[in-house]
Amino acid sequence: MSDFIAEALQMVPAEAPDWLSEQRRRGWSSWKSSSMPTRKTEDWKYTRLRALEEGAYLDRAECQDPSSPALTALRDQIHITGLDARMLVFVNGFYSPELSSGEVVGNMEVVLFSEADETQVETIRSHLGTVADRDKYMFTALNDSWLNDGVFVHVKQDRKVTTPLHVIWLTVPQREAFSLSQRLLVVMEAGSEATVVEHFASNEAQQNSFTNGVSELVLAANARLCHYRLHLEEEHALHIGGVHARLDRDARLNSFHLGLGSILKRLDVVVRHEGEGAHCDLNGIYLPRHSQHIDYHTCIEHVRPHCTTKEVFRGIISDNARAVFNGRIHIHPDAQKTVAELRNKNLLTSNKAEVDTKPELEIYADDVKCAHGATVAQLDDYALYYLCSRGIAREHAQVMLSTGFINELINNLQHPSLGEYLKPVLGGLFAQQVTQTERAE
Repeated sequence: MSDFIAEALQMVPAEAPDWLSEQRRRGWSSWKSSSMPTRKTEDWKYTRLRALEEGAYLDRAECQDPSSPALTALRDQIHITGLDARMLVFVNGFYSPELSSGEVVGNMEVVLFSEADETQVETIRSHLGTVADRDKYMFTALNDSWLNDGVFVHVKQDRKVTTPLHVIWLTVPQREAFSLSQRLLVVMEAGSEATVVEHFASNEAQQNSFTNGVSELVLAANARLCHYRLHLEEEHALHIGGVHARLDRDARLNSFHLGLGSILKRLDVVVRHEGEGAHCDLNGIYLPRHSQHIDYHTCIEHVRPHCTTKEVFRGIISDNARAVFNGRIHIHPDAQKTVAELRNKNLLTSNKAEVDTKPELEIYADDVKCAHGATVAQLDDYALYYLCSRGIAREHAQVMLSTGFINELINNLQHPSLGEYLKPVLGGLFAQQVTQTERAE
């Protein structure tokens, strides 16, 4: 047993409801029997955990003063103009009613695990941990073992919720490095519709946090969920997390992911088609720079026939950064008439940038239509020359071409206001890159 695994077992969660004790016990047992991944562990071949093991992150988070200047300055940063959403804000894992805003979303139950009534507790217990596999994903087991609270979102049968729910997880530095758990459970009953935005952010100060985040999405027959997960933390914030979804008959999941890099960022996205006719649109963008690292592992499990998947991920890797993308589509023997497509495109804007991409198809049915592919390229010299010949500085031309590379995914978001929020954020990121290049020269 490694030192980190043993020390993490000693980190007792804060006070929690008694009914979560069994979930914690199972997580504790699974985590205890785990071993830390090495370079010989295929799923972790290109991602090392040294930063986590050597960073002494196993202190508990502390509740922050919501009136502190650091949090006050974040109010405008986390608000998405035009989204008209209910905001649920957490700071270092603690719910902050002072920073939260918006009316209760009609037709949607939103409650903390610790405040759930008896009926809600029964629904949570029947679904929590049934989608995310703690035995396969060891950091899900760690999340279970630390579990003391979470967010439960429940949309009842045939209810359609037009107001999005914006769940924001903020981190700010503490005196000592610390760890926190994030847990979200979304249960969509048959025929229901909703939008959930998960937003991870921090202030501009150098972070010393490790977030272990798990989200479970349960879609019953004919349910519709639009799900966004944005990772906009400062680059010293460590994050290992996952989104795990289960789709029943004719369910529809539209999911978008955006991740800035950090010292260590690893995200698993797992979707199981467990009902005929289910469909998933899965799109994502990753943008590591400096010496950052980001790792996206996606896995689509086609268990039943007549299901469809369309997956597109694009990455722009700059400076000395490294990105990892492993996309897997698994067609089970009974999943006839499957239609699935996976595309991964990468743009390297530096000779020192690196990406390891591995699209996979594993097919055990004979009547399917599947395709996958990956590309790694640099900026087009002819396009760059054309822009420069029109008087545009080379660095600015690089930014324009980089922006164009991801604009298609941003412009196709179902909520345009979210795209309008992200464009200046990403534009500022590219502008910083230009400034650093100019200074280097």
